[in-house]
Amino acid sequence: MIQRQTILDIADNTGAKKLMCIGIPGSNKKEAKLGDLIIGVVKKATPNMKIKQSQKVKAIIIRIKQKINRFEIGKILFSSNAAVIVNDDINPIGTRIFGPIAQEIKNKKYSKIVAISEKIV
Repeated sequence: MIQRQTILDIADNTGAKKLMCIGIPGSNKKEAKLGDLIIGVVKKATPNMKIKQSQKVKAIIIRIKQKINRFEIGKILFSSNAAVIVNDDINPIGTRIFGPIAQEIKNKKYSKIVAISEKIV
């Protein structure tokens, strides 16, 4: 689960590399799960790109380290926590997503994120 102050990797080509979660929109949620929207601050970014360092952004969680129970396969887990930066309309800002995304993202109707991803696990 992703809590406040958790550092996540960014899996798209917006220029941000690391993101720190500072808020979870909703009714006083303490933890965010796979496919949830979070608000974060960019901690590390490459220069001269769309997203700058210390910029406040919204993101969708696409990978978590915690085990995910699946009926068909059993349990699946990823090696890192990762997110994709989105705009106010929940459309991704970047044009590519690096690495796999969880199938739960597809089930939550984030079709534009699924369309630009490389692999769905």
